[in-house]
Amino acid sequence: MATNAPWLIVGAGALGQLFAASLAQRQRVVLLGRRPTRHVIRLRKPDGTDHQIPARRESLEQWSGPESPALVILATKSHHGKTALDALASRLPPQTPLLLLQNGFLLQPRLTEQWSGPVLCASTTEAAYRPATASGMDLDPDSPTPDVIHAAAGETWIGDLADRHVTLATRVAECLADAGMKAAACQDIRHRLWRKLAINAVINPLTAIHRVRNGELASRAFRPRVAALIAEIAHIMQAEDVPPPAQGWDVFIGDVIQATANNRSSMLQDVLANRPTERDAILGPLEEAARHHGLHLPAIADLYRQTPP
Repeated sequence: MATNAPWLIVGAGALGQLFAASLAQRQRVVLLGRRPTRHVIRLRKPDGTDHQIPARRESLEQWSGPESPALVILATKSHHGKTALDALASRLPPQTPLLLLQNGFLLQPRLTEQWSGPVLCASTTEAAYRPATASGMDLDPDSPTPDVIHAAAGETWIGDLADRHVTLATRVAECLADAGMKAAACQDIRHRLWRKLAINAVINPLTAIHRVRNGELASRAFRPRVAALIAEIAHIMQAEDVPPPAQGWDVFIGDVIQATANNRSSMLQDVLANRPTERDAILGPLEEAARHHGLHLPAIADLYRQTPP
């Protein structure tokens, strides 16, 4: 990975803007979105302070960098990832490394097989969202509305599914750490992605269906359904050879619900904004694994049917 070449971040949603704003202070970055806009990201940090961070921003369709990027960070929603990469692929050297930030476990194995260069996957607990009033067409740098709100600092783990690119994962993690983000390379990224999927499969669909914040899932009304989902997810994880967390799946997922009680899940945000959800990326792998292992999991099947697409 060239040390002086820019990094491309594809996708100007909350996570894409957060990574771009953080990295831009230490690394040459270009943020590619649906349309060109002002070359600044207005970031509100967890402590409530607002910062305007200069960052080069261009549209995905018009970008034609004079030099090859050192890394492409794909920060789109899962269902947009392949389309965005296809639109960009002809302008990239075939061995360009990718870093995937998507939820779920659908795009990661597919691109790992299909992309000719190294493919890294990230599991992150960084929490960020875009305010409902933020607009990419707002060109006023003095606007008080932030583009992205960093709700809570988390940790990012980076690795590849075949465990072939440890050195690259370590270098990328070091660059993120230099930019002030807590990050580390790992050799069990598949397990971490499955564990995050387990959390998202409980929290995202239920909060989207009922339009509630995460903490409501700890209430008595939701306990039977949450317990049924966790039990079925545990069966899938066992079949996929994913070891349970030390405290068990119930406590593991329950702790996340409590820790993020005031958060609106990403799927709920999509529903409220009339955007497509990541139902297939989050619940699809569970249903596919159930079919593969011959498991009958009615709670997950019902959840898939009720979740907005």
